Amino acid sequence: MAIDLYEATIPLLMHHLSSLEKLLDKAVESAEKRGFEATNLLRARLAPDMFDFIRQVQIATDMAKGCGARLAGLPVPSFPDVETSVPELKARIAKTRDFLSTLERATIAGAEDRAIAVTIPGRTLEFTGKTYAQTWVWPNFYFHYTMAYALLRHNGVAVGKADFLGA
Repeated sequence: MAIDLYEATIPLLMHHLSSLEKLLDKAVESAEKRGFEATNLLRARLAPDMFDFIRQVQIATDMAKGCGARLAGLPVPSFPDVETSVPELKARIAKTRDFLSTLERATIAGAEDRAIAVTIPGRTLEFTGKTYAQTWVWPNFYFHYTMAYALLRHNGVAVGKADFLGA
């Protein structure tokens, strides 16, 4: 059976981006209750050599918009990495969701065999649409989404599995 890459990517990315926005709302609420600025949570990291919360959100949104664009055969929208506040991160997530909402199933239909190249520092990775979604986008998106969740949880924000799942 052929995979429907639209169904396997766009609705799920949209769902988890919405969940990420809600996690940010909970971060703000938690900071207010505990008497500090939510921006203090944005520089949190679990290890010194790890990206901070802001960068986790930036990469998750980059994965989402890159996925949609590449599967649709479109240029990947460029979002400069300039966010320093919760409202700016929420705007980036909303902009990503807005872009994904413009993609139609027909544009992605047949993309499972489309050649996709991703340039990373030092090399170019080559995929089919199917292997791109399954072995690059999903692991990377979920890694950075999970790290954003874990950073909030680690820093005392009352989030749980239902928040992660977007329930």
